[in-house]
Amino acid sequence: MGAGAISANFCNLIPVALNFECRMHISNHSRRRPPADSVPAVESRTDCPLPERRGHRKGMPGSAGRQVGIFLKGEDANHKGISDENISSGSNILEQLDQESAQRRLRGPTAKAVFCIALAWSLFQLYTAFFGTFPSTLQRAPHVGAAMTLIFLLYPARRGQLGPSVPWYDYFLSLCSAGVCAYHVFFYEELYLRSGMYSDPDAAVSILAVLLVLESCRRVVGPAIVILAAFFLVYAYFGPLFPGFLAHRGLSIKRIATFEWIGTEGILGTPVYVSSTFIFLFLLFAVFLKRSGVGDWMTGMAMGVCGGATGGPAKAAVIASALQGTISGSSVANTVGTGPVTIPIMKSTGYRKEFAGAVEAASSTGGQLMPPVMGAAAFIMTEYIGCSYGTVALAACIPALLYFVGIFTNVHFEALKHGLHGLPKEQLPDWRRLLRENWYMISPVAVIAAMLSAGYTPMRAALFGTFSAVAVWIVELARASEVEIVSFLKRFIAALQEGARSAVGVAAACACAGIIVGVVNLSGLGMKMAGGIVGLADGLLIPTMLLTALCSLLLGMGVPTTANYIIQATISVPAMIQLGVEPVAAHMFVFYFGIVADITPPVALAAFAGAGIAGGNPMKTGFEAFRLGIAAYIVPFIFVMSPVLAMVYPAGTGTAPAILLTLKAAVTSVAGIVCLATGLTGYFRAPCPAWGRILLAGAGFLLIDPGTVTDIVGLFVLSVIFVLQGRRPGSSAGAGEDTRYSLRRH
Repeated sequence: MGAGAISANFCNLIPVALNFECRMHISNHSRRRPPADSVPAVESRTDCPLPERRGHRKGMPGSAGRQVGIFLKGEDANHKGISDENISSGSNILEQLDQESAQRRLRGPTAKAVFCIALAWSLFQLYTAFFGTFPSTLQRAPHVGAAMTLIFLLYPARRGQLGPSVPWYDYFLSLCSAGVCAYHVFFYEELYLRSGMYSDPDAAVSILAVLLVLESCRRVVGPAIVILAAFFLVYAYFGPLFPGFLAHRGLSIKRIATFEWIGTEGILGTPVYVSSTFIFLFLLFAVFLKRSGVGDWMTGMAMGVCGGATGGPAKAAVIASALQGTISGSSVANTVGTGPVTIPIMKSTGYRKEFAGAVEAASSTGGQLMPPVMGAAAFIMTEYIGCSYGTVALAACIPALLYFVGIFTNVHFEALKHGLHGLPKEQLPDWRRLLRENWYMISPVAVIAAMLSAGYTPMRAALFGTFSAVAVWIVELARASEVEIVSFLKRFIAALQEGARSAVGVAAACACAGIIVGVVNLSGLGMKMAGGIVGLADGLLIPTMLLTALCSLLLGMGVPTTANYIIQATISVPAMIQLGVEPVAAHMFVFYFGIVADITPPVALAAFAGAGIAGGNPMKTGFEAFRLGIAAYIVPFIFVMSPVLAMVYPAGTGTAPAILLTLKAAVTSVAGIVCLATGLTGYFRAPCPAWGRILLAGAGFLLIDPGTVTDIVGLFVLSVIFVLQGRRPGSSAGAGEDTRYSLRRH
């Protein structure tokens, strides 16, 4: 078959895929987490039997695949599994808490138009990834324009209006979005030649573009970041009216608008550059990874390995959510994606509702901290620091390890405290068989990790990781004897458009954050704010870090992680660097606090999502998640004060000393996190009195600090309590709190 025939057949598939897509939108109730082997791109998760919906029996052939399917469905007589009600509850919670999920349920020509725009966007991004990106704004303006066009068609002006119809003004706004993007494309050379001397039409288009960015971001992200961006625009215009060091001479509307839209330091600046290259491809990679069934394989492996241990279901939830979070990038979406599977199992083995929801929320949130594929902000960080993504991922290794060790040990000691056991062996998937028969499932993530380690760009790594995920998908279909070329191409096309739809929120957030960055650059506010923060903290590092952490947490209550990081990297990080903090450590500091805002009360969206699935109290779940993720609030202060935890060493440190320093810091920090977990849980080898918990928590803080003296003191305290709790017979029997000897008996 010639290339022309192949191209013609491919084009003929698009109308067929469109018909499937439109038909599914009529009954669609959730767009998240499509099945691994379904034909439609967006399928209702309550319209088909469970094995087909989750893609286990068909996605993973043989007895190993059947074990995972039986486990999740609950066909075993002693295990309830996951119900349709849990899945439906997760989908509804996602729409309530995650504004990006509340889309119109389109049908007819409008649905086909959305499909075609999304498909064209994905093909454009794949083309530039394979053959090279276009110059500056020719790459970035189409990216923002496609996102805004889709947003005005998919997202209503008010969240409750999710019907199939689109009002006339949203069609008009979509056309305007395409128009301001086309202005950049058609007049690229003219705009380049008259840089800094823009005409009135340039100003008119720029003003319209800024307004469109604000409105599109409000619809998909929420009002908080839009209000903040609007405030910065007001600040740029009314500069002379502001007090003290904030005052500046003021700027004209034409100057502000053209700087924001025409140049590459505002809306089309670094955040959008990263979104239009690295981030989009990783989101597309995540879609194909889900389609291939890798996520379900990870869940089965985690449950098979840990499910039978003490507190096994919760430990499996930690591992599964951590692995899935590395490819999801959204705390709330990951919580409601894996929560309907893990939370009911945790509850069935005796965990409290609030604790079960908190375990899932904390684990899902930490997925963005876990290399090799971290949250979208990590890719933007590479541009701000001027280093490779491998450097950022390496710096995140030990802090991520400490975060999940903290959750894991909290779960373990909670189980010991209440005598909670794992599931019987006969109810668990055989992880050895899963690994033996489906070992290739790990190849997409392994390809990305290997390419990043070898020095390839994140863009190239994501591209070949996507190819690997498609290959795994094909192998799965072949092993299930379901390989049909036409059917597969339909699914492939549908996955491409789904990837584009998943990128609109990040693109809008980056564009709106670019407005803030533009004003900071244009007015010189960045250096002024850095000096102001340092002055407010009286030139001391710890108060500066506390102010920065507080700002990150407050911003995180209403601003997505990516936008939060961009704002803080522009305003707060320079203050920390001015006080001598290593750039990698300073950027990682704000990155961490921006992420853990999702489990920080009073606005802990991931925890609220977990509470909704578990049926628990949202605020109690939030405080439980805060306790479980305590390492994420402590470790950033430590790696700023002693950057060895971020693998940043003093100049002249050799390879061997660096390895020894890293191993020492990692081992003692893990011991410190274990101490913190025992202190917070109130259980070590036996129940602990108040003074024992205080001593254990104190030892934990000392051990996390990489200093030699603090490590010695912390290990001494830990050893004393360990010996005291081991003096009584039966103190580690594991039968629950009522059968144990505690420190009080000494």
